[in-house]
Amino acid sequence: MPLSNRSTLTQYLIEERRRFPGASGALNALILDVALACKAIARAVAFGELGGAMGDALPDAKGGEINVQGEVQKRLDVVSNEVFIRRNEWSGLLAGMASEEMELPYQIPGSYPRGKYLLVFDPLDGSSNIDVNVSVGSIFSILRAPDDVIKSGRDVTEADFLQPGATQVAAGYALYGPTTMLMLSVGNGVAGFTLNPNLGEFMLTHSDVRVPADTKEFAINASNSRFWEPPVKRYVDECLAGATGPRGKDFNMRWIASMVAEAHRILMRGGVFMYPRDMKDPSKPGRLRLLYEANPVGFLMEQAGGRASTGRQPILGVKPSGLHQRIGLVFGSKNEVERIERYHHEPAAKESANPLFSERSLFRD
Repeated sequence: MPLSNRSTLTQYLIEERRRFPGASGALNALILDVALACKAIARAVAFGELGGAMGDALPDAKGGEINVQGEVQKRLDVVSNEVFIRRNEWSGLLAGMASEEMELPYQIPGSYPRGKYLLVFDPLDGSSNIDVNVSVGSIFSILRAPDDVIKSGRDVTEADFLQPGATQVAAGYALYGPTTMLMLSVGNGVAGFTLNPNLGEFMLTHSDVRVPADTKEFAINASNSRFWEPPVKRYVDECLAGATGPRGKDFNMRWIASMVAEAHRILMRGGVFMYPRDMKDPSKPGRLRLLYEANPVGFLMEQAGGRASTGRQPILGVKPSGLHQRIGLVFGSKNEVERIERYHHEPAAKESANPLFSERSLFRD
C-alpha cells in the first residue's frame, strides 16, 4: 500500500473512537502518550553502546542493582521505566501507574491532575538479551480505575490494580527489532503499526491480525524439561515424535527468550508458546508476571482469535493476588492451547512399570 494511503496511529484511534460517539477521547490521548514513550525507548535501544546506556544499572561489587523481581537491572531498564513515567504522569489521564521495575504503585504527583485510567507496564521486556542485540520490547496494559479512586482522587493502592485481564480497556506492546512496531488492541481486534523513521509516525501496516487456529511450531525452554509437569512433557514429547508419532506431523521448535519477540512471531504466523508452571522453584507458581506480561499478551492473543491460558484455565479470568504475581502461561494457536488444557484436565497416565516389581505380578499369591 502506498505511504499516502496508510493510516497513522492517530487516524486509526479516531476511527475507533467513532464507534463510541460519547467517548471523551481520553483513551486515545493516553495511547498516543504511551506510543511516544515507545518511540523514545526505541531510539535509546537503537543507539546501543553508542548511547552509553548498555550494561547493568549502578554496577557494584554484587554485579548491579537488583530490582523488585530479584533480577539485575540493566541501565536501559531504568531509562525505559523513567521514560514511561515522565511521558504519562503529566496528562491528567491517569490515576496511577504500576511497573515491573517498581515495588509499589507510582502516585501521580500532586502538581498534576488525575484521571480515570491505570497504566501497567513492563518498560523493557527481554532486557537480559539487550547486550547481544536480540529484539526487545515494551508491554503495556490500560485498566479503568475503580470508581472511588476517580471520584475521590485518592492515592492508588495495590488492590486497585488487581483486576482480571478481561477488564483491560486496551493492551499492546512495542517491538524494537529491525523495524520498530506497535501491536495494539482497544477491544476490537488487533492492529499492527510500523514506525516510519522519516516521519516519526506509527503507520498502520497490519490490520485485523489473526492467529491461525492450527500450527506446526512451538516454543519452550527445553532446558527446564526435567521440571515440567506430566501434561506439558506429554505435549512436547508428542510434538517431537513428529510425523510418525501420535500427532502425525512434524513440528519445529523455537525459543528466543524474549517475550515480546515470541508473541510477535505467533501473531504474525501462528504457533504456541509455553512458559508453564513447573517444579524448578516450588515457591513460584510460574515465571512470567501476570499483570505486566501475561494479561496484556493474553488480551492481544484472544483479540486475534488465539487463546491464552495458565494451562488449566483462561489467563484473562485469573483474579490477581499481588502486584508482582507470577504465573504459568501458554498462548497462541487456539487448537494447540486447548489441547494442552485438555491434557491438564485428563487423569494422569500411570507410568509403565517393570512387571517384575508390580504389586501383583510374577510374585503374586
